[in-house]
Amino acid sequence: MRLQRYLALCGVASRRKCEALIAAGRVRVNGAVADRPGTTVVHGADRVELDGRPVELESETVCYMLHKESGVISTCSDPRGRPTVLSYFTGVKQRLYPVGRLDSDTEGLLLVTNDGMLAHRLTHPRFEVEKTYVAYLRGQIAGRQARMLERGVELDGARTAPARVEVLESDSGRSTVRIVVREGRNRQVRRMFEAAGLQVFRLVRVQIGPLPLGTLKPGKYRKLGPHEVQRLLDEAAAGEFDTVK
Repeated sequence: MRLQRYLALCGVASRRKCEALIAAGRVRVNGAVADRPGTTVVHGADRVELDGRPVELESETVCYMLHKESGVISTCSDPRGRPTVLSYFTGVKQRLYPVGRLDSDTEGLLLVTNDGMLAHRLTHPRFEVEKTYVAYLRGQIAGRQARMLERGVELDGARTAPARVEVLESDSGRSTVRIVVREGRNRQVRRMFEAAGLQVFRLVRVQIGPLPLGTLKPGKYRKLGPHEVQRLLDEAAAGEFDTVK
């Protein structure tokens, strides 16, 4: 695989940041500086080092379900000193990172892992893993607005993929809507509602693929069992097959 992808799967940084590390000459493969794009490595055969320290895929992989609270940042660190999702995991020995992101003001299900391959399969658009949200809106949602969301709306010059929308509650004061999307653009769900003329005052992600948040309380996390991780991988594989078809 390409060196920058290998580094990202090892949890070093995002692929783009790994490319910058390579360009800066900080990465060696089998003792030689690898500062050119396109370098490839074979896991288990090549020795990769960053700043003189070996970089390897985790031998023991773990994945946690976290109920992220509003105001918490979905990154490993924050230069402004705001709380991040890793603040919840101070007692965990593995080097963890979040799978994708939730906006700081969005609550709900976030996966945190040291398994780079799992993270890649759950976040890459090719695999089309569904994410389910419950949105709390100001005012009443009209049928035409729900249909607009289902068909897709224009964001940054490109139409979003069709969504599944279910109105759970709607009156003159507020509405509650369940929406299922397959993409992960920046602040996508909030912006979709805004494009339909609706204002979100609370947004909760309640499910990723076949995995529901369930009764996990805000600020708490639990380790996923092997069967749950496999269900996520099966969902990603099914999404990839549908995309190829």
